[in-house]
Amino acid sequence: MPVLQPPPFRVYLMRHARAAWPAPGGRDFDRPLDNAGYAEAELIADKAADKGFTPDVVLSSTALRCRETAQAVRRAFNDTFEVSYVDEMYNAEAALYLALISAQTMSQSVMLVGHNPAMEAALETFIGQQKMAALLPMGFPTAGLAVLDAKSEQYASGVTWTLSEFLAP
Repeated sequence: MPVLQPPPFRVYLMRHARAAWPAPGGRDFDRPLDNAGYAEAELIADKAADKGFTPDVVLSSTALRCRETAQAVRRAFNDTFEVSYVDEMYNAEAALYLALISAQTMSQSVMLVGHNPAMEAALETFIGQQKMAALLPMGFPTAGLAVLDAKSEQYASGVTWTLSEFLAP
């Protein structure tokens, strides 16, 4: 996978909060957040707002659980940004998530609200497999929010990404 070069200089990767089981005969795509999921989404959104983690661009999967998670984030920031919904993020590979981030050349920061395993694989691309295993031995939790910052290398020709913070319920 390619190494991303800024901009954006800050990337937020958020997995949707905990979802309810599908209704009988219902589709996975239509699963809403359950009560615990709503609480998770609100908690992490409030923590992000308190820390000033304000994204310039928010891209979310169109799956109901992602839309509900993204709206919790938007409310925590007093509706100061719009959320763009991307159909292709549902059941996508990490390469699509990385391409969406790379396409945000006019933004300083971008947030993706999406699904596992793509979210976990995208984070691993940024920080590497060893750091990923040490940080999240049980995997990327629901409503988890990774905050990544680009750091210029003084003598190298590229940029490295560091995990500045990880918020979890």
